[in-house]
Amino acid sequence: MDLNTVLDVRDARRREPWRPGDAWLGGGTYLFSEPQPHIRRLVDLSRMGWPPLSWQPDGSLDIAATCTITELSRFARTLPTTAPLFEQCCRAFLASFKIWNMATVGGNLCNGLPAGPMVSLTAGLDGTVFLQGQDGATRRMPVTEFVLGAGVKNLREGELLRSVRLPPNALDSRTAFRQASLYGLGRSGALVIGACDPADGSLAVTVSAATIRPFRFWFALPPTAAELRGAIDAAVRPDEWYDDIHGLPAWRRHMALRLAEEIRRELTTEDHR
Repeated sequence: MDLNTVLDVRDARRREPWRPGDAWLGGGTYLFSEPQPHIRRLVDLSRMGWPPLSWQPDGSLDIAATCTITELSRFARTLPTTAPLFEQCCRAFLASFKIWNMATVGGNLCNGLPAGPMVSLTAGLDGTVFLQGQDGATRRMPVTEFVLGAGVKNLREGELLRSVRLPPNALDSRTAFRQASLYGLGRSGALVIGACDPADGSLAVTVSAATIRPFRFWFALPPTAAELRGAIDAAVRPDEWYDDIHGLPAWRRHMALRLAEEIRRELTTEDHR
């Protein structure tokens, strides 16, 4: 779609003051999908030259905001434990190869949509986002605190999501993935990820798509079915179950609880069921 209100496109490598009507341009798959009447100038990140994925000295993984879904999928195949989860979340886009080659991890996070699979992936693996302000100030926070609601993000004016970091213990975890949709190839109505830490036996269950923002539940010891269900119902308010054409709140809650229990059974031993 042509954005007929855009008057200029600026290379992000050229520092200029941020002004009203500016917007960051990553892959553009969302920006160019519908009218953006408030945007007057695009700040293009495509030539920043950030490595799409990079290992840190402590074993954590940094994913650049400009990393495409194709780059993430190819890299993740080298991961010994969590490769299936990365691919499952990439496939949850239900998008063509053209979208995969343009859509970025940062763009999906900054859209903050409930069904955003990169939100689900990074929240499920205890990811933290790295933000840079126009004044050079930086912030780091969990993905679960970055996405605050349906399309609502913890972003200040002109602030840039530079990268997201996944910790080494999460990348070594045994994982499980469940997704539900009203249609065979429809948008996620509920997406639940489980991650069991092999070092201490803790279990994290992350509920997304069914809720307006991702919810991550961490248990030092494998929970019982009642404990897991109770934790979810205590944390998610009735108005935080998402409501749109892809699923009513009651159905989304039912599916999230059902999928969470399936994951609990898959990732915990017989003794804890």
